[in-house]
Amino acid sequence: MSDTLPPLREVIAAHGLRAKKNLGQNFLLDLHLTARIARAAGPLDAGTIIEVGPGPGGLTRGLLSEGAENLVAIERDDRCLPALAEIAAAYPGRLRVIAEDALSIDYAALGPAPRRIAANLPYNIGTVLLTRWLANPHDFASITVMLQKEVVDRITAPPGGKDYGRLSVLCQWLCETSALFEVHPAAFTPPPKVTSAVLRLEPRAEPLAPAPRTTLERVTAAAFGQRRKMLRAALKPLGGAELCLAAGIDPEARAETIPVEGFCALARALAEN
Repeated sequence: MSDTLPPLREVIAAHGLRAKKNLGQNFLLDLHLTARIARAAGPLDAGTIIEVGPGPGGLTRGLLSEGAENLVAIERDDRCLPALAEIAAAYPGRLRVIAEDALSIDYAALGPAPRRIAANLPYNIGTVLLTRWLANPHDFASITVMLQKEVVDRITAPPGGKDYGRLSVLCQWLCETSALFEVHPAAFTPPPKVTSAVLRLEPRAEPLAPAPRTTLERVTAAAFGQRRKMLRAALKPLGGAELCLAAGIDPEARAETIPVEGFCALARALAEN
């Protein structure tokens, strides 16, 4: 279905929408790009599609024009609501706008499964939102979001490099992670100072390896909190070399070299002791 609404620059001008830095806003205006993101988030025609921070509705329009039948958009900036209402009128019965803070939403209550998140996330809360969603990963069939490229690099990083860390372990433990494509700052108004990238997470049926989540988070916090040190030193408050040996991990290794399964083994060993 083609989009017959005015160009986004006209919508922004008509409603006086200036992006607010304190809300982490960078409006995405290229409708070819928003359609590409929408296709990456698919399939869109079943269950519930959830968009966070739609702003003037660039990605919203992409999702609807690419076939979203039940789209829920969460927007805390009241200034954007009239523009989103115009989109809802152009796609009757397919868009519901919730004027609330995305950090306070019960996502499982927004609509029937399968639920898919598709969003150009505000930079200032992107990582916080991801971590909250992963507290209940099976609420979602997929999560497709735009973030700073450096965050996407951290989430998808394999062991062995500086990008690999706590966020890599958590996301890869719970999900299949894919960095899809980069987005140049010029695609946004105002242009951010960093390159962005689109990330897709697909929750695993079961975590990559068994481990108590709170214990795994303790182990990764200690290990990566002193990533220059050998694990026997970084993990000393949790058991140090003895813990490593119980988990079958070299005590002289450093955190960035340990795969997700290795951290799970450390978490199990800690929980058993």
